[in-house]
Amino acid sequence: MSKREMDAVKPRLIIRGPESIYQGLGKIVNGTFQGRWHFSFGDNYDPGHMRFGTLRVFNDDILSPGAIWPLHPHDNIEVVTYCAQGEFRHADQHGKGGVLKKGWVQHTTAGRGMMHSEVNNRPDIPMRFIQMWFIPSERDLPPSVELKAVGQEERTDRLLPLVSNEHANALPIHSDAQVYSCFLQGGHSVEHSLNEGRGAYIYVLEGGNAEINNNMVQVLGAAQITGAMDIHISSAVDTELLLVDVLLSPDPM
Repeated sequence: MSKREMDAVKPRLIIRGPESIYQGLGKIVNGTFQGRWHFSFGDNYDPGHMRFGTLRVFNDDILSPGAIWPLHPHDNIEVVTYCAQGEFRHADQHGKGGVLKKGWVQHTTAGRGMMHSEVNNRPDIPMRFIQMWFIPSERDLPPSVELKAVGQEERTDRLLPLVSNEHANALPIHSDAQVYSCFLQGGHSVEHSLNEGRGAYIYVLEGGNAEINNNMVQVLGAAQITGAMDIHISSAVDTELLLVDVLLSPDPM
């Protein structure tokens, strides 16, 4: 998309109901996974949802107790992982990694290539994680992994930057993207200003339905917003949200 085309994009808000998002189920080492894949991924080819700006993948996966997504390769992709339930354990081919608890986040630069696995660190309860892939701004970077512990109070009634190419207190990312989390208490609201040439993808993780600019978004549903717009988010009950703000115009590298 050229700059002229970007500038011509009219503000638009599209609601995606939970039923419109692909759901998958499969076996992995020591157990099973259940997935909600928002964009084309694996055996899910969705020509209407190939990517959204710099955002290439947005998966909501649940691993059964003790299950392991075994070592697999990645290169030239920026990966953000958000733990929504249980304990997520990451390991690369050298055994390095870390454990995420609910609300914590990890950023991985796959760069010139790495192997990694995703593990349910608990043998007794399911583990749920949201994984996002972003198109990098530079190819063949040195691989790296870092995580950030986040308490619920830090994201209560605010959009807390978790990973960002702009915010100093967030984990850095080699892509034009920002990921925010929010625990929105019932009766409260938050705001986000979306600039021209950018898009926002908002996912209602759990709790109650959210209202976004007078549009109801169900739990496990999403809102896809493009163009300059002031975004108002509220909920009648406690609700967990993720908001991703991305550049709309990148060409795949």
